[in-house]
Amino acid sequence: MSARLKLTLSYAGFLMIAGALLLAAVWVFLLRYVPDGSITGPGPFMPNRSDLLRAFAPAAAAVMGFLLVFGLVGGWLLAGRMLAPLRRITLVARQTTEGALSHRIRLAGPDDEFRELADAFDAMLDRVESHVAEQRRFAANASHELRTPLATTQALLEVARSDPASNTPRLLERLRSVNARAIDITEALLLLSRADQRSFAREVVDLSLIVEEATETLQALADRRGVIVEVSGDVALVRGSPTLLLPMVSNLVQNAIVHNRAEGGTVEVVTSAHAGSVRLVVGNTGEVVPPASVSTLAEPFQRGAGRIRSHHPSHDSGVGLGLAIVKSIVQAQDGSLEIVARPSGGLDVTVDLPRA
Repeated sequence: MSARLKLTLSYAGFLMIAGALLLAAVWVFLLRYVPDGSITGPGPFMPNRSDLLRAFAPAAAAVMGFLLVFGLVGGWLLAGRMLAPLRRITLVARQTTEGALSHRIRLAGPDDEFRELADAFDAMLDRVESHVAEQRRFAANASHELRTPLATTQALLEVARSDPASNTPRLLERLRSVNARAIDITEALLLLSRADQRSFAREVVDLSLIVEEATETLQALADRRGVIVEVSGDVALVRGSPTLLLPMVSNLVQNAIVHNRAEGGTVEVVTSAHAGSVRLVVGNTGEVVPPASVSTLAEPFQRGAGRIRSHHPSHDSGVGLGLAIVKSIVQAQDGSLEIVARPSGGLDVTVDLPRA
């Protein structure tokens, strides 16, 4: 039985019960004023209960029949009207299962339960469509980035095979560099996937100690590029995964060092504890970043200048997944990420995490 038929029978059954109770009440009321047996004597004619039953029963049967027909017809129409929003939701759901994620319900009418359900379904479709589009872009960019070192390796090997007198040490060094980049991309993709799946154990971690460990590891990179790294702040306890928080901080500090001034650049790393959150701010000097580009910096394989296309990047420059990894880790830790361009050049990246 369909939901419409069930509702129709429910409406008709309720109407029949209400009608039967009403007729029963009328019958009981009439019995109070009609005596039982025959009435004789002078005066006007007075009906008894038998006469009342013969007159009342056909009328009651006719009323019940009318209520049955009226309940079925009216219930069918009313159920159809009530279930119309569900049919529209079902239609959009079927179109979605066929791959058409652009369809929306956009249910008009009063702000009732059906409207809330339709709006929630539309919001879910918005998130699904955005996530699918992001995953498609990510897959395309990842394929491009992984294909580049593989194609470079193949070209180097082809040249070496065709020229036996080639410089072997130089060839091996270039192959090592290209292979290191491919390994970095693969490890970054695995880390990004792990953060998205939230497959990690949580424990209480002092974020300030994580910052000290990350900055000490990257101090050599900062010295080579002539960048001064300044670390300050208080104890900042969060509940998260140290294996994810360390690459989060490392990627932020590494990006701040790499995308900085050629000389005299600075990086400021500050941790602070608040009432219900812990804040990490990583700021750096550097080139002026257009405000329109800030929103795309956390997308995979993106930088301030746009899509990465360099075939032979420096090993220190990363693989274009730094802020994408940071964003995924922050979301997995139930935190928030904010990137703001400095008017004088550089960025201020703020991470807020729940306080332990």
